[in-house]
Order: sequence, then structure tokens, then C-alpha cells
Amino acid sequence: MTPDRRSLPFDTQVRLAVYDHFLDTGRPPSPSEIAVSVSASQEDVRAALSRLHDAHMLVIHPESGEIIMANPFSGVPTAFRVEVGDRVWWANCIWDSFGLAAMLNADTRIETSCPCCGDALSIEVQNGALVKGEGIIHFAIPAKHWWDNIIFT
Repeated sequence: MTPDRRSLPFDTQVRLAVYDHFLDTGRPPSPSEIAVSVSASQEDVRAALSRLHDAHMLVIHPESGEIIMANPFSGVPTAFRVEVGDRVWWANCIWDSFGLAAMLNADTRIETSCPCCGDALSIEVQNGALVKGEGIIHFAIPAKHWWDNIIFT
């Protein structure tokens, strides 16, 4: 962890460690990996993850406490594969796919499929602009209800 982050609130340090790990590896960190990164106990990290979950800043599995989502990252493979060169991340939805492309600030390819017919869809973002892709984005759930069941949404 960079020295300037130590002055931040602990939950912020944990959240930044989660995002750093996702960016570096394409997968969520375990609580033990976060604990090493922020020089804290796993118990303190798990408590911070629970608070971040309650604040809708990430999603932890209700039984294991493992991170399954830190928007725009998905901790599990989804129908939204985001690629930069040979690196891969998973997004939770098309909206998060575009958010991930913006976060990565690199030419990005999004591989997904039409939820109605299953046809493959390939979307490309270059220099921050959509250059290839067609289709319609449909949000079945109004945004104000996304957190009613964020995993389904």
C-alpha cells in the first residue's frame, strides 16, 4: 500500500486494495490478501468488507464473506467479458462493461451475447469512444431498484 493511503479511513484503504487487486489480476482478492495489503488483521478486513457491502460499495457472498462484485468488476465469470490485449476482466452487465472500459482507459473489446437469441456480440471502445458494436441496451429493472437484488439485476 502506498504511504499516502495510510492516512485514509480504513474502509477506504480496504476498498482501494480490492480495486487494485481486481485491476492487477482480474479477480477479487481474498480477505487474507487484503489484510496483507493494508497491514491489518483478517478480522478487521472482514468487518470492513461487511460495512462496504452494507453501504452498497461492493457485494460479498452472504455465507462465505468472499467478494463477488465490486462494480464494475464481477468476481465470477459472466456474459460480459472485457478484454484489453491479452488481459481479461468480467463485468456484471453491459453498463459495467462500459464503466470498466472507461476505468481501464485503454482500447477495449467487450464480448457478450444477445440475451434474446444468444447471438455473439462484440463491442469495441477506442480512445474512449464506441467504434464497433450494435444493439440495444435494455434495463429490465429501474435503477432505483437495482440494489433490491443486485445479483439478479
